[in-house]
Amino acid sequence: MFSYGLGDAGTGLVATQFGFFLFKFFISAGLPVIIAGSLLMLIKIWDAVNDPLIGWLSDRTKSRWGPRIPWMVVASVPLGFSLAAIWWTPAGSVLTKTIYYAIISIIVMTAYTSINLPFAALSTEISEKTAIRTRLNASRFTGSIIAGLTGLIIAGVVLGSEGSANNEYFLMGKISGCIAVAATLISCWGLAPFAKKARMPSGKVEAISLQFKRIFRNKKFLKVITLYILLWCALQLMQTVSLIYVEDVLNVPTYIAKWIPIPFQISALVGLQIWTRVSNKLNRISALNYGAIMWIVSCTAALFLPSLSKISGVGDSLFLNAGNIFLFILLIFIICLIGVGASTAFLIPWSLLPDAIDEDPEKPAGLYTAWMVLIQKIGIAFSVQLLGFLLYLSGYQSCIVDKGGQNIVEQCYSAQLTIRLCIGFIPSILVIIGLLIMRKWDRKLITN
Repeated sequence: MFSYGLGDAGTGLVATQFGFFLFKFFISAGLPVIIAGSLLMLIKIWDAVNDPLIGWLSDRTKSRWGPRIPWMVVASVPLGFSLAAIWWTPAGSVLTKTIYYAIISIIVMTAYTSINLPFAALSTEISEKTAIRTRLNASRFTGSIIAGLTGLIIAGVVLGSEGSANNEYFLMGKISGCIAVAATLISCWGLAPFAKKARMPSGKVEAISLQFKRIFRNKKFLKVITLYILLWCALQLMQTVSLIYVEDVLNVPTYIAKWIPIPFQISALVGLQIWTRVSNKLNRISALNYGAIMWIVSCTAALFLPSLSKISGVGDSLFLNAGNIFLFILLIFIICLIGVGASTAFLIPWSLLPDAIDEDPEKPAGLYTAWMVLIQKIGIAFSVQLLGFLLYLSGYQSCIVDKGGQNIVEQCYSAQLTIRLCIGFIPSILVIIGLLIMRKWDRKLITN
């Protein structure tokens, strides 16, 4: 379980830092907000496009360690180098920077998929038992969230230290890249004995048209992937806009705002343990329902949370106001509730996927895993592009921070309203739709 949990640590660290900081980094590097959104869309689209190819190749790879481990080993070092490179700011025009980030994005996401997709397929192949599969996925996302928390701590320590912002982001990338390489290689070493004995995928070559027919005939898979898209679009939208929401709408100083994702990550880790126990004691759909309700309520609270009052002065003077202290504590509480509720997006869809794969007589885990991740990433790609487009239309301006860490740009009403809708209203609607889709999940599978 430890080795499997460690396998998603490197990619989990990447996903967390990208989710919270990359959009803001692109803006600080001098890119317009709509181009920053387009780059995030490119990252997800390319990540989605290469999924079926890598899944297909992984299913047909033969080695003494099985078909999955070689991919993880080979891709680990490229992931580390490209992760550092994407946080570097090149000199030149907006076009030069856009081309550079587009190329590095393709490299980093190719390495990312080459680790993440073969690794994800192992949960279905290592064991046939539902309880073990659920534990494996809980271990996986526990490792992912702990690694993400590590990435956020690195960001909190490095960003805002002495020196230029560009150097700080690059240093964060180099440290994170080293951790990603080490975690992936250690996981491969621990998983190798189990991967040798795991169920081998079918070697049958199948045309794309037949793959479409296969997945669209599998009604359980269609429900799982729809749930996965909705929950992760909600989560990704909230992650991407979170720092902008905290700084530009709630008026939290930058030197404090950079630590805000950490309560979310810790509470998501706690939520994973809670919903794993609820899944085992009751069932997975009950865990989904309880977590989603908590998620929706906390999103609604974030939508209407008042902004902190701006006070002239620097540093901690903002918190000399008793009302600001209360609102800040309330903000942390809401973030923690969101983290516990949103952790169902990590656990439940992946714990339901093996049930859908088992409906297929050939059980091609690599193929189903690839299509699940592909469709989910395409959905996320358009959601982050939508964020950039909405912010552009709303008149959003990049923040300028003074020496006290306070944003001195006052966003217009339409920009603030758009940010609030993206942090609260839109995610709530997506989660509600997901609950409605899963109402009629197979009763036998619910109690299994």
